[in-house]
Amino acid sequence: MTTASTHPLVGELVDGRYRVLRHLADGGMATVLLATDTRLDREVALKVMRPDLAADETFVARFRREARSAARLSHPNVVPVLDQGEDGGRVWLAMEYVEGRTARAVIDAEGALTPRAALDILEPVLTGLAVAHDAGYIHRDVKPENVLIADRGPVKVADFGLARAVTSQTTTAEDGVLFGTVAYLSPEQVERGIADARSDVYAAGLILFELLTGQRAVEGESPIHVAFQHVHGSLPVPSEVVEDLPTELDDLVALATHRDPDERPRDAGAYLAELQRVRADLSTEQLDRHPTGARARAATGAETVAHPRPRPTTAITRPAAVAGLATTAVVVDDDGDDPTSQVTPPSRRRRRGVGALVALLLAAALAAGGGWWWTQMGPGSKVLVPELAGQPQQDVETTLAQYELSLTEQTAFDEAVPKGEAITSNPPTGTELAKGSEVTVVFSKGPERYEVPDLAGRTTAQATSDLKAEHLVVGTTTESWHAEVPAGEVISSTPVAGTELKRDAAVGIVVSKGPEPVAVPVVSGKTAADATTAIEGAGLKVARAEDAWSSTVAKGSVISQSPSTGTLLPGETVTMTVSKGPEMVAVPDVQGLTRAEATTKLQDAGFKVSVQTFLGAPLDEVRASRPGSGTAPKGSTVTILVV
Repeated sequence: MTTASTHPLVGELVDGRYRVLRHLADGGMATVLLATDTRLDREVALKVMRPDLAADETFVARFRREARSAARLSHPNVVPVLDQGEDGGRVWLAMEYVEGRTARAVIDAEGALTPRAALDILEPVLTGLAVAHDAGYIHRDVKPENVLIADRGPVKVADFGLARAVTSQTTTAEDGVLFGTVAYLSPEQVERGIADARSDVYAAGLILFELLTGQRAVEGESPIHVAFQHVHGSLPVPSEVVEDLPTELDDLVALATHRDPDERPRDAGAYLAELQRVRADLSTEQLDRHPTGARARAATGAETVAHPRPRPTTAITRPAAVAGLATTAVVVDDDGDDPTSQVTPPSRRRRRGVGALVALLLAAALAAGGGWWWTQMGPGSKVLVPELAGQPQQDVETTLAQYELSLTEQTAFDEAVPKGEAITSNPPTGTELAKGSEVTVVFSKGPERYEVPDLAGRTTAQATSDLKAEHLVVGTTTESWHAEVPAGEVISSTPVAGTELKRDAAVGIVVSKGPEPVAVPVVSGKTAADATTAIEGAGLKVARAEDAWSSTVAKGSVISQSPSTGTLLPGETVTMTVSKGPEMVAVPDVQGLTRAEATTKLQDAGFKVSVQTFLGAPLDEVRASRPGSGTAPKGSTVTILVV
């Protein structure tokens, strides 16, 4: 391993920003360095890609794309990607620097943990993975080395960006090579070079086994042997290694490490829920019980040293990983001896050895040939997903058929891509797939627009419902008088009906308050003709009551109206009474009558009486009246002279 003093980047300033302080570790794909971000004055973990990988433009392009995707993951249990770039041919990734230990270091130092401690580590790991799975990301290289246990702070999952970039989103294969730490690869990754969220769950189950027992679930003399066991072997249960472990923990490990991915939890969130359920069912004594048993003591380091650390991420050729696994296996006892060995004459042992060697070489040759046919010409051969964005659907179908890939169609609105053209594909362009694999292509439905419905005459509730059905909402609501639209109904909308709007756009509506009330004009004293003109001019109707006598209002003029004041709605009625003028009655003859008799007779006829006397009226006799005969307006005054 390169030391801090000899590593060429120590002391260098990467990208004019990151001052390299010391070397931390080497991996299968990159070197990890501790650096200071001189711009923000903080320490970061700088991961610099190996030069041979950095020379591959396809790999670098994917690395950049997936680094940006991983940077979108923001959660306390995920090591965040802070920056990414290229400087002088060096492709690098800046991540949060977490001071602490990896889960591998904890297992090496402490061996088997208590169930509580093991679950305390795995629970935040699953929480971080669940967030990634919900966002559509898969880690694909889950292992104890990528679980960081901070001295201060939460447990975090590291290497999302780089692991995902190497696996190019949907496969673990790259040019016939299988990437990943073999001890934690799921059977589908080994056999078919594909992975999904359930592959991460498989690796998490293996980590739980290791935390509970202090040793890996899958051991072997070579990466091929280890990969073979994932596909064809059976995994041990923790209680076979550590005595008195609850069977619930055995079941929890078995649930995640089922060979068939369909039998595992669908993602880390589902497995996390199962873990929490199991934890809640365990007693405090079960959770805090320290490992017992001879093998458990060995795992903790009481009698032997901790198990060897796994190699960094290892590449194995797919022919060996697939075809070879099905035809070769070496079975030995734990002490390394052949379980069938007996004392045999040297000549027979030599012949047996030569025969076994020939058989082994023949099997290897058949496996290699079969693997070459599978990956180059047969069903296992690979193609790269072509560029499909911007192509019409018919062209996409033709292109995928040429690449021997099947099409699954989806549609989505898009503001920029014209209707009927491809927006994106999943897996994306450049992803390596087996022939016959499915590619989901999202075709544009054009900009997402919805037409404003005709709301006139609808109630406010109905207008709201109509707009909701069109994915629109009611905006500003105003009220206005309207002579024809009943109160409570919509008069108009802004924008008008037929206008196309974006989803959830607001549509303003004007709601009628009904006809506007008008003031009743005062027409008393006006001629009937003038009164009618004034009332109808205000938008009201005129009704004429029976004409009446009036001694005060001239004939043909309005004596009274109803209502006389206030307001009415347009079209309502004002009733008026028109004068017939004064009522004429005959003036009675009162000459010769006494004052009293004359007064009574005139009043009975409807007149008022005015009395004049002569010399004190000693005779009390009416000698004259004015008017003295004929007719006079009823209610008028008749003057009498009394002597």
